[in-house]
Amino acid sequence: MFEVEKTNERVILVGVCTGQESDVQESLDELEELVKTAGAVCAGRLVQNREQIHPGTYVGMGKLQEIKDLLWETEAVGIVCDDELSPAQIGNLKEELNTKIMDRTLLILDIFASRATTSEGKIQVELAQLKYRQSRLTGFGTSLSRLGGGIGTRGPGEKKLETDRRLIKSRIARLNRDLKEIKNHREVTREQRKREMFPVIAIVGYTNAGKSTLLNRLTGAEVLAEDKLFATLDATTRGYCLPGGQQILFTDTVGFIRKLPHHLVEAFRSTLEEARYADVILHVVDAASPQMDVQMHIVYETLQNLGIQNKPVITAFNKQDLLTEQEVLRDFKADETVHLSALTGEGIDSLEERIEKVLREQKIAVEHVFSYRDAARLQSIRKFGELVSEEYLEEGIAVKAYVPVRLYKQLLEDGERLWF
Repeated sequence: MFEVEKTNERVILVGVCTGQESDVQESLDELEELVKTAGAVCAGRLVQNREQIHPGTYVGMGKLQEIKDLLWETEAVGIVCDDELSPAQIGNLKEELNTKIMDRTLLILDIFASRATTSEGKIQVELAQLKYRQSRLTGFGTSLSRLGGGIGTRGPGEKKLETDRRLIKSRIARLNRDLKEIKNHREVTREQRKREMFPVIAIVGYTNAGKSTLLNRLTGAEVLAEDKLFATLDATTRGYCLPGGQQILFTDTVGFIRKLPHHLVEAFRSTLEEARYADVILHVVDAASPQMDVQMHIVYETLQNLGIQNKPVITAFNKQDLLTEQEVLRDFKADETVHLSALTGEGIDSLEERIEKVLREQKIAVEHVFSYRDAARLQSIRKFGELVSEEYLEEGIAVKAYVPVRLYKQLLEDGERLWF
């Protein structure tokens, strides 16, 4: 029996520094993690300092020679550029280097394609891939029929290119229709949640911050949780009962990352919009990451671009088990903060208290005596609100509680106003 050893592709990371060198190195560190997640190995990296990215070859001609030498020395099979390349840049780099050319966007799309498991996730990824490739279908390729110069060289034109464009356009239209159906289904689901009055907590954060691990810790969702970028893509919603007895819903969303490709944001908009319709945003932060502040800024910037604003935010500084010493961690944009470890369970009680506190601020305080024939209403308060106390008196049940506005309206009897 022959054993075949699996070899990973070796690639060179290439970046252009137009500002601070440290920012580029941090971005390349993250790009190396993306390469690792995609199953390749970083064989080296090169950074060029320029006022702006070269419009034709991404880097200057002098740096191209360095890349050629490094490719030969390291036996790498391609390069990965830290920014999205234009079709002209890809073509010129292929011609100059004669190797595989990839950019950050293509790498992220490849990871998403390998991670997508549900039909919705696969549709979203394929749509993003097609939109990315659509703008990179350049003519005059070796396999295309083209018009030539001179007598007897006039062909029928770029038939293959036109066919590819038409096929991609048709497929994009089909996927958009499928996504529209999924979006309509999501809207129906949201309306059902509104009728049931369950508060929704959207879990957002930078990729690999521990969102899925936290969801598993809280609800036992058994969502895949690995120490990799974009371990999970599909939105997952699970029910949870707070210590006060209130039922809520946790919704996990896809992780954010710097330079998140525009095509992905558009394709995953229906999934990311789960946060827009949530009652509370639970921002999970990797407190052990050296780039914690930058990652927090990127998350808030992405939320703003999605139009998700004016929502109560609870920031959970996760991975406290990895910190060697206690640090002062702050998020001035959050309404509440908590320190926890989703892996060990440390701080989960504090998180529950913060959630109850924020939800309570969105409710109406009620103090009322219900007759015994209306005792069934207490079950609605327990399910959708927060029952602070109940006392059984001769005239009825004295209740103090916090209830949602919609439930408060249902509790009104014959125009009688509950004291609040």
